[in-house]
Amino acid sequence: MEDVIDGVTNLNINDSHKKNRIQVSNTKKPLFFYVNLAKRYMQQHNEVELSALGMAIATVVTIAEILKNNGLAVEKKIMTSTVDMKDESRGRPVQKAKIEILLGKTENFDELMAAAAEEREAAGNGEEQS
Repeated sequence: MEDVIDGVTNLNINDSHKKNRIQVSNTKKPLFFYVNLAKRYMQQHNEVELSALGMAIATVVTIAEILKNNGLAVEKKIMTSTVDMKDESRGRPVQKAKIEILLGKTENFDELMAAAAEEREAAGNGEEQS
C-alpha cells in the first residue's frame, strides 16, 4: 500500500505543471476563446502550455503569434512529436503530428492587461451614460 501512496504523491508532483496546459481543438471553440484563456492562465501561473494534434496545430501557432505580437508572451519552448492513435473509421493505428508551445509572460504583461481592463471599463461606462 505504501508503494501506491508514494506513486500517487510522485505523480502529483510531476504533473503539477500541467494545470497551465490548454489542449486546443479547431472544432470546439473559437480562436479568441483560447487566446483569452491563455491570458488568464498566464496571469495565474506565469506561463501557459498550448498543445494540439494534427489539423489544430495551425490554430495553436496562431494563438501563440497573437499573444507574442500583442507583447503579452515570449516563447520559452517548442516541442514537436508524433503520437500513435487509432483511426476512428478504419480502426487501424495512425500517426498524428503533435505540437506543444510553452509561453511565458513578458515583463510588461501585467501593465498591458491592466491597460486593457481600464479600456474595457471606460468603454462600458461610456455606453451606460448615453
